[in-house]
Amino acid sequence: MSGRAFGLRARVGLVLGGALVLVSALATLWWVGETRRAIGEEVEAASRVAEQWLNVLVAETLRDEADGPRRLMAHLRAVGRLRANQLEVLGPLGEPLYVSPEPTYKAGRFAPGWFSDLVSPALPLRRFDAGDRQLVLRPDTSRAALDTWDDVVAGLGWAGAALLLVALAARVALDHALAPLGQIDAALARGAEGHFDRRLPSYRVAELDRLAASYNRLAERLDDSEARNVRLEQDQAFANALRERLTEERRLIARELHDELGQGIAAVRALSGAILQRCDDAPHLHGPAQAILAMTGQMQDGVRAILQRLRPASAAGDGGLDVAVADYCRQWSSHHPHIRIDCDAVHPDMPAGEATSVAVLRLLQESLTNVARHSQASDVEVRLRFDGDAIALDVRDNGRGLAQEPGRGRFGLAGMRERVAELHGELHLDTPPGGGLRVRARLPRTPSFQESSDGLYA
Repeated sequence: MSGRAFGLRARVGLVLGGALVLVSALATLWWVGETRRAIGEEVEAASRVAEQWLNVLVAETLRDEADGPRRLMAHLRAVGRLRANQLEVLGPLGEPLYVSPEPTYKAGRFAPGWFSDLVSPALPLRRFDAGDRQLVLRPDTSRAALDTWDDVVAGLGWAGAALLLVALAARVALDHALAPLGQIDAALARGAEGHFDRRLPSYRVAELDRLAASYNRLAERLDDSEARNVRLEQDQAFANALRERLTEERRLIARELHDELGQGIAAVRALSGAILQRCDDAPHLHGPAQAILAMTGQMQDGVRAILQRLRPASAAGDGGLDVAVADYCRQWSSHHPHIRIDCDAVHPDMPAGEATSVAVLRLLQESLTNVARHSQASDVEVRLRFDGDAIALDVRDNGRGLAQEPGRGRFGLAGMRERVAELHGELHLDTPPGGGLRVRARLPRTPSFQESSDGLYA
């Protein structure tokens, strides 16, 4: 919306002003009509009185044709001004013989022409034949219009003062009525800043009380939600710190296993090999040396597996995430030789973040674990792709698909969803046209926050 919007006070003022203007216009129209009628009745009454008097004079003049006209003019000059009328006497040729004098009441003053036209009705002329001359009685509304104009001017002054008082009273009343809106606006503004500690009182107005009650309920819920979010953030921070500490401990344990136990096993294996090479003269030592050599080999494999579990995904190998995925697929295949696995991991053009790498490997581990435990599949395909700022993992098998109630007893799927949600990624489980189950995960290559690995297989 362009321009500045009108406030509620201005809108109410405009409505009240418009209503006042409408009422004033209607009242003015009514007043003009009544004034015209009153002036018309007043002037008409005076004209009838003058008409009766002139009829008497005309009758006397016509009875005495010799001296009647002289007496007529004498009477007219003696009377002078007729009330609310002007009298003219015209000769045989229409020439003016006499015109009554101007009014002495408010002499020299007249109402504005437009006002006189507005309040003065149209009244007929009256003509009287008096022998060789004619009398014309012309209604004069100028004095009545002037009196009305003076009343209007005086009334406008009082009306202006009254309107000013009414406007001030309306302004005070409006400010008092709209004062609660200021409190409501302040409470909403504080809530927009994340503070919901303010509560609105009762205003003893039904509409405002409903609004205040709704806001108070909303503020209480948001305040509780904010408190829960704060506790959740604290719990997450504690969990992150705990994971970081556990990760560091696992790294130390892995280093000690590698440096101490691994080297010790390597030394024992080397000694057993040396004994095996020199036991030609002591055949009874050949069997124990061979057993020690095989046992140390198994111990090395076990230590290597423990180290792989203890180290985070980013340290699974020097080749990057694609190498870690391929190594895990080979390791999984060695444990499940009856399931054929096809692993295709594309080498990334740039390293992935540690949190994302951990999540990808954990999703792969959980997916393949579900294939081995639940799917009864004979083939599984693993695809790892890098698409811009995202990493896509696709695991598809030809097994029996997802169970009707996958949530019952299947905590691994819930963990997968939680892990993907923490990184703001996407996880989809569906059944391909050929059957089986397809797990598709899409994760940001570098998450917006650094999430530490738990370092454990799902």
